[in-house]
Amino acid sequence: MNPLIGSVLQCLVLIISRFALTSGSLHIPRLSPIRPGMFRSHQSKALSAFDATEYETFYYNQTLDHFNFRPDSFSTFQQKYVINSKYWGGSNISAPIFAYLGAETSLDSVISYTGFLPENANQFQALLIYIEHRYYGESIPFGSRTEAFQNASTLGYFNSAQALADYAEILIHVKTQLNAEHSPVIVIGASYGGMLASWFRLKYPHIALGALASSAPILYFDDIIPPENGYFSIVTKDFREASETCYQTIKQSWSEIDALASMPDGLSNLSKMFHTCSPLSAASYLKYSLQSMYMKAAQFDDPSTNPVNMICNGIDGASSTNDTLAKIFAGLVAIAGNNSCYLNDAPSSTNALPSSTNDDETSVGWSWQACSEMVIPVFAIGNNTMFQPSSFDPQSYSNNCKAQYGVPSRPNWVTTYYGGHGIAKYIRQSGRSLYKQWVSLPGYSSIKS
Repeated sequence: MNPLIGSVLQCLVLIISRFALTSGSLHIPRLSPIRPGMFRSHQSKALSAFDATEYETFYYNQTLDHFNFRPDSFSTFQQKYVINSKYWGGSNISAPIFAYLGAETSLDSVISYTGFLPENANQFQALLIYIEHRYYGESIPFGSRTEAFQNASTLGYFNSAQALADYAEILIHVKTQLNAEHSPVIVIGASYGGMLASWFRLKYPHIALGALASSAPILYFDDIIPPENGYFSIVTKDFREASETCYQTIKQSWSEIDALASMPDGLSNLSKMFHTCSPLSAASYLKYSLQSMYMKAAQFDDPSTNPVNMICNGIDGASSTNDTLAKIFAGLVAIAGNNSCYLNDAPSSTNALPSSTNDDETSVGWSWQACSEMVIPVFAIGNNTMFQPSSFDPQSYSNNCKAQYGVPSRPNWVTTYYGGHGIAKYIRQSGRSLYKQWVSLPGYSSIKS
């Protein structure tokens, strides 16, 4: 199995996103299959056997609004999907369809890394279809990103329910085109894409026989997951298992950063100490960058490179000094390498609306999604982690989102629409039915043991 997908399937990884450096706002982690920033050099390479000629690109004339009958609801846009039919056994034997549900990035950036599908397609004689999420990649309503992201009125069609309906239309269309009405569909996704896969199975059981939802935080809403069992506790566990002294050093560093920043020329001294690419205007920028580094090290902790161990070896290896912050900088150098400057990934603006077509589409898109419905209280950090404790204030969060977009958040909508505390019971019930149907898939008998 592809190492990246394998690590995603085995670890609890959640979602990384917006960070506004204001007193009332938080950033919500979001997972991408493509590693960010300094971790890109530790990225497992794309599939060695990946052959782009096996993939054919199509565009579907997609409905803008599936849930209303207003005249503008019938507007359309071109939605991208990609098919690999190399392994498909054909409709005559009702061979299955594996559908990758695109998440918060373009299809082009992930297909060559999603090895799970082609690595299993041959055994199941499966057709592979990858569907791009609306408002990402080439699947942009209103003709351009600038128009689509101009305000809350055009962004209002950008939500998970509309995305699921998009997937439903395309899957029905493809099955009809291929005369494959009896071919079972298994939807697949990771992180937010895994959430979509779970919810698609719940909302469209007549289309999807089953769902593989890897690292899908569908219960990370409405305080279902308490802070002591949350994301930052898991990151802390990774570092503490690697080194107790590393864990203690990181835990102590936050107060030392605050203490130094409060002194005359403190920010200037911190900038020099950490060789920042630009002068720090607030200690929170430095803390955000370090926090992000630790999160990503744990989230992308590939056994072949062990970034958590790399950071801790750097911190613990700086034994010639008792200076906590010097040790933290040594950990930064260990993972990032010897560079002329560091920590240039702190956000420069709290405004997520795009100013040009060159803005990072994932950051811009997820900022809207996290503000509207994906209100995941990851940053309710308890006292049992190596990070500074913090609380999650839904009202403050919603107010900040309203100030940015003109509309408030709907923090309870996901559990209202998809289910929350009781969702496990329904999944178990539907799972029994799924197992009975799954055993009839081509290739099942050879792997069931």
